[in-house]
Amino acid sequence: MDSSGLRASGSRTELAAAVHRNDVLSSEGMLERLFTFLFSGLVYPQIWEDPVVDMDALCIRKTDRIVTIASGGCNVASYLSAQPEKITAVDLNATHVALNRLKLSAIKYLPDHRALHRFFTNAADLRNVDAYDRILVAHLDDTTRAYWERRDLFGRRRISRFARGFYRYGLLGNFIGLTHFVSRLHGSDLRKVLEARSLAEQKIAFETYLLPLFDKPLIRFLASQPASLYGLGIPPAQYRALAADHADGMIGALRMRVRKLTCDFSFKENYFAWQAYGRSYGESADAPVPPYLQIENYQKIRACVDRVDVRQVSMTAFLAGEPASSMDCYVLLDAQDWMNDADLNALWSQIMRTARPGARVIFRTAANEKLLPGRVSDDILCHWKRKDARSDILHARDRSAIYGAFHLYELREIPQ
Repeated sequence: MDSSGLRASGSRTELAAAVHRNDVLSSEGMLERLFTFLFSGLVYPQIWEDPVVDMDALCIRKTDRIVTIASGGCNVASYLSAQPEKITAVDLNATHVALNRLKLSAIKYLPDHRALHRFFTNAADLRNVDAYDRILVAHLDDTTRAYWERRDLFGRRRISRFARGFYRYGLLGNFIGLTHFVSRLHGSDLRKVLEARSLAEQKIAFETYLLPLFDKPLIRFLASQPASLYGLGIPPAQYRALAADHADGMIGALRMRVRKLTCDFSFKENYFAWQAYGRSYGESADAPVPPYLQIENYQKIRACVDRVDVRQVSMTAFLAGEPASSMDCYVLLDAQDWMNDADLNALWSQIMRTARPGARVIFRTAANEKLLPGRVSDDILCHWKRKDARSDILHARDRSAIYGAFHLYELREIPQ
């Protein structure tokens, strides 16, 4: 694991370059700068892309070298179950880098699966802080340790969040908490949704507890305000694309995605629904969890955890420093939704240069759109094939349900 420093100020500067499109004195410009400020801390205690879908799309081989945006790290750790040769996880957010390094150290050094499961499933147990103090702290680099040791206004160390419900923190955790609060104001307890025991009961729960909320004036007003969705990690440009994805605007797009989250996948397998409606993973032994926390993957993941390198850098900058024809898999999450045409072409130029024969690229978009044609140079894009039918199938299987489309591109054979 990389031991370079975590640069909070540097991450804000690079994030600003990615997000800021308008003058600071304009309404759009002020929204962009508010987003940059909020996004520089913890955003995703859990990633909201389905790593099972990712691995199915990538068909990861043991000789593959993967580069992925880190985010909350559930994807990075889960990809290890396929035992690739190397994973490089990059992120501009210093907090996400610290979380990834903590997660990987926990996989490697906690004594058994039970301790790992308790640390990241319950994430609300004093034994987690004790395990950090006794075991993990000695294996963290100085800057990662400093991050988790830093105290809040109440004098509590950041690591203590793992004794107080870690998934309730960060922009996403706060957004979900606010959603629960507003729902209770309207007489709907979202926790009751998880009492459904079948897909039929889940549909009834959606119609009973969730569907009426989308007609409430307060909720429709909040959905119309771009800043109210910053907790989902949606910057202004992505908000516009998402709102345009439904005839009823943002409220319609949200209703469609919540319906999919609630009705299309059994709660017995969909840990994203548990996070949305229970604010943690389920506590029972058979509750759904990401692949890296499943006991059947534990030994495989632990055996190759040292194959991950976590770096605080942008994807484009990282690839610019790598040799030609050195990467097999690229995981871009939804980062391209934030990019202008120049950014997209700079990124894909580096992907093209570093891609090995047969390379695969996956990403998601907030709206149901192709995104790249007409924006990325034809001289680059002509070498890549979007797997249209496969992408649509994978999108339908993505249990997080938050995105409008999933995209799988494969490198065509290039004539010599």
